[in-house]
Parts: sequence; structure tokens; C-alpha cells
Amino acid sequence: MSPRVSEEYKMERKRQLIRAAKKVFIQKGYVHTSMQDIMDEAGISRGAFYTYFDNIDHVFIEVLKHEDEKEIKDFIPTDGGPLWPCLKRWIKEQQSHIEAVDQTLVYAKAEFFLSSKYVKNKDYFPYIVERYNRATEAIEQILNEGIRRGEFKPVQSSHSIARYLLSFIDGLLLNTFQLGHEQTKVKEQLTVLLFTLEKMINPENLK
Repeated sequence: MSPRVSEEYKMERKRQLIRAAKKVFIQKGYVHTSMQDIMDEAGISRGAFYTYFDNIDHVFIEVLKHEDEKEIKDFIPTDGGPLWPCLKRWIKEQQSHIEAVDQTLVYAKAEFFLSSKYVKNKDYFPYIVERYNRATEAIEQILNEGIRRGEFKPVQSSHSIARYLLSFIDGLLLNTFQLGHEQTKVKEQLTVLLFTLEKMINPENLK
């Protein structure tokens, strides 16, 4: 087997393990998931598993990276069309994701961020800051491109709008996990978000 094929195999195997780990983290949360749980789910030996991951924190961060990469790719439009419809569509698509919050990593994330391991050693997990910056930068990129094209005439900075949008979605996700989507009225709140976002960015002739 050539080195290139071997590397491709390793990358695909790692992706399979990350998918298995994500499934376990969703089911059991961060605190109650062990390396053995993930090995059992993936059907892999301890020795083979440790060639990819050092410890449970390493696995969890890799799961976050995998999920974040997909979300950013889904957010950034590639068709070259108007940007306001893309933003509207992305926000509306959040409804199904938020209402199915029990099938996401929200519980595991909350446990991780509240764990003494993270709270006392934040500098040991630089990716947590990086993932926030990457997400806001992806939103800013869309807003700035809309400004460049003359599609958006924002009344607030793209920097502030990006952080507002991210905070709103994250907050709604957490509240829905705690209270249920019937209580938080996800669709209604996203409608309000779209209304306020439109007022902030002023999309011209694209309403």
C-alpha cells in the first residue's frame, strides 16, 4: 500500500471513530463517557484507538472540530447568488436542529464547559476560543461580502452583528434543551431574529 493510500485510510478511520464518539457523547454526555465506551461503540481495540487519541478530552475536542467544520461549510454560500436569502434560509434551517436538541452535543458541551477540568485549565483548550472566533468570522465574512456587493447597508458593525447572531442561536439552543421547544417557541423566536437581523443589515431590494 502506498503512503498516500495509507494516510487516506488513517484519516477515514479517524473520521469513523469521531462519528462513533459523537454518538456516545450524545447518549451519555461528557462526564459519563469513557474511552472504553467509545471503543465498544467503534468496535476497535484499545491499542488501535490510542494511536488516534490521547485521552477523553482529546476525543471530545476532535468531535467538536468535526462538527464545527461541517457547520461552517454549510453556512458559507457557494452558489454566488444573493446573500440575504442564504442568511434567511440558514436561520430557518436552525429550527429543526434546535427542536431536535436532544440529538445534539448540547448536553455534553454544557458538562464540558462546566467541568473543573476546563474551568481551571482553559489555556489547555485553545480550540474553544478558536471555534468561537471561526464561527463569528464565518458570519462576518458573509456580512462583509454583502457590504462589498452593495447588498447590505448595516446600521451596526458586522463584528457586533455576527456575535449577536451567534449568541442568540446558542442561547435558544440551550434554553430549548432545558425547557423543550414547545416552551421556547423556536419558530416564533427565529422569526423575531430574522426581523431584527433585517433591520440591522438593511438588505436592499432583496426582501
